[in-house]
Amino acid sequence: MGRKITILDGGQAGLQLGCGLLQKGFDVTLVQNRTGEEIRAGKVMSSQCMFDAALENERELGLDFWAEQCPTVDSINFVVPAPDAPGSKAIEWNGLLDRPAQSVDQRTKYPVWMEEFARRGGTIEIREATVADLETYAANSDLAIVAAGKGDIAKMFERDAEKSIFDKPQRALALTYVHGMTPRPDHSAVNFNLIPGVGEYFVFPALTNSGPCDIMVFEGIPGGPMDCWKDVATPDEHLATSKRILETFLPWEAERCQTVELTDANGTLAGAFPPTVRKPVGRLPSGKAVLGLADAVCLNDPITGQGSNNASKAAKVYMDAIVSHGDRPFDEAFMQATFDRYWAYAQFVTGWTNALLQPPPPHVLGIMGSAQSYPVLARRIANGFDNPPDLFPWFAVPEEAELYLKQLAA
Repeated sequence: MGRKITILDGGQAGLQLGCGLLQKGFDVTLVQNRTGEEIRAGKVMSSQCMFDAALENERELGLDFWAEQCPTVDSINFVVPAPDAPGSKAIEWNGLLDRPAQSVDQRTKYPVWMEEFARRGGTIEIREATVADLETYAANSDLAIVAAGKGDIAKMFERDAEKSIFDKPQRALALTYVHGMTPRPDHSAVNFNLIPGVGEYFVFPALTNSGPCDIMVFEGIPGGPMDCWKDVATPDEHLATSKRILETFLPWEAERCQTVELTDANGTLAGAFPPTVRKPVGRLPSGKAVLGLADAVCLNDPITGQGSNNASKAAKVYMDAIVSHGDRPFDEAFMQATFDRYWAYAQFVTGWTNALLQPPPPHVLGIMGSAQSYPVLARRIANGFDNPPDLFPWFAVPEEAELYLKQLAA
């Protein structure tokens, strides 16, 4: 066997990286706190709409097992309700994706990937790993990687104050997985609704354990009317709250939800977290270093739907770095350089995501409004979900936005 790699936490990044490294001849151990069956029967974890570049990473590694069953997401549809005329829209446009996106419930995906990981010769240990366990793994591996974003082990990675502009949650988050939603006409979309001063709601088709479904994602500004999940005690109350928000603010979305029901009692989630970037090298009490991956070091708000896309892209960068490193030691310089290579991409995702969490400046309102008149702009914004660096610098810099809109007008 090749060099020994231990990965803590088999989510999108950890499992994808583990399966890829096994294919390249590495000896890989995955430490996971739940069995596949426990994951399958547990609560939903994410909304995980994956765009083409991230899906391509899975296809390359032979991990794309749901392409035929999973509904496609074909476009991004963007709406801002009219503030002074309830029930009408101030802005609406649709941008087709060059290649479709797909969302497979992680409860459906991870158990199958765990089986595939074992089939490829990987070792899976089911345990709630402690810092002491990690000491042992680090001592017995050429490289130990931590992909877990929570708990004591995650605390080993120091918050990077320069790269993290928030220190508290920016949205009250909720997910609602449903069957029975009326499909939108024409083609499928991430229907993204931005309600100024209230928050955001987006919804798209997906695949769960019980078949095709839709995932409703609520992003409430703290203290506002969509920050309303704390007293919701049961799945039925969660569904009723979801429908009430739509009836209040987005009647065109409520119309599609006349006959919805939850996919299952575990098809709901609510919570909040501060978007955070951490330093990638974690120091164990013994002085040994471990490398942080995905959410452990770069945790974004779901407002731009980038979490699982980031995880997939990080796993690819890390895999390529590990494979090309040959027999040299996986020292701190390697760890920092590997993260830096990923950050060269992820900085744009973080910048874009953090910008959308703040009240939109005039130039962004100008861009989003102009997309109604310029289909080429609507399409470019839509495909920015697959490749966020393409939104820069014109999405971030007022002068660049003005220049770009002038070019479009000409």
